[in-house]
Amino acid sequence: MGHIILGGNPPIEVVVKRSARARRLSLRVSALDGRVTLTLPKTVPAREGEAFVRAKEDWLRGHVAKQGQSVTVGIGAVLPVEGVPLRIAPGEGRSLRIEGDRLLVPGPEDRVAARVQGWLKTLARDRLASASDRYASRLGRGYDRITLRDTRSRWGSCTHDGGLMYSWRLILAWPEVLDYVAAHEVAHLAEMNHSDAFWAQVTHLYGDWKPARAWLRKHGHELHRYRFE
Repeated sequence: MGHIILGGNPPIEVVVKRSARARRLSLRVSALDGRVTLTLPKTVPAREGEAFVRAKEDWLRGHVAKQGQSVTVGIGAVLPVEGVPLRIAPGEGRSLRIEGDRLLVPGPEDRVAARVQGWLKTLARDRLASASDRYASRLGRGYDRITLRDTRSRWGSCTHDGGLMYSWRLILAWPEVLDYVAAHEVAHLAEMNHSDAFWAQVTHLYGDWKPARAWLRKHGHELHRYRFE
């Protein structure tokens, strides 16, 4: 796997993948995080792939602009935490803390992204466990466990044995959105479907869930813009 960098404002990084099954060159912009991928058939030279990308640059910039640029997490980057934009800045001591509109992160700069990601996951687990406990108590059913993942296809899931899974990136959204997803998954403890009875349970647990669901459908992909590599 390689990379092609298109200069300009902003620069665009294109990830290059080789595929023995591909019949032709293809260029894809992820609807979730704006990541750009060029797929090359096994026998096509790299220089031909780069020429293909440069010939499509205008098209590519148009699509990237529509999706929104990805944000590399580090000092100076702005990151939403529970829906509130915070600028990441150097901090002192041992712990991360919010001070006004800043997220202060101590330690070496090359560890900032990893520390912020770990802090977000801990905060997400705390908020999701609290919401899940609250809704499970209201439902009168217990759950077995909570698992956090960085999923792209769904914000949460519920297994038949009572396991709840959530995307930790929900901590970037407004608390109302995180609470809706928790209520949605807890409701599956009673109704493992999306029937009218299921949605009645969600309404009983959460209230009017339609605004939160609409927000996720419209803005959820933006939560995947933030990269912690």
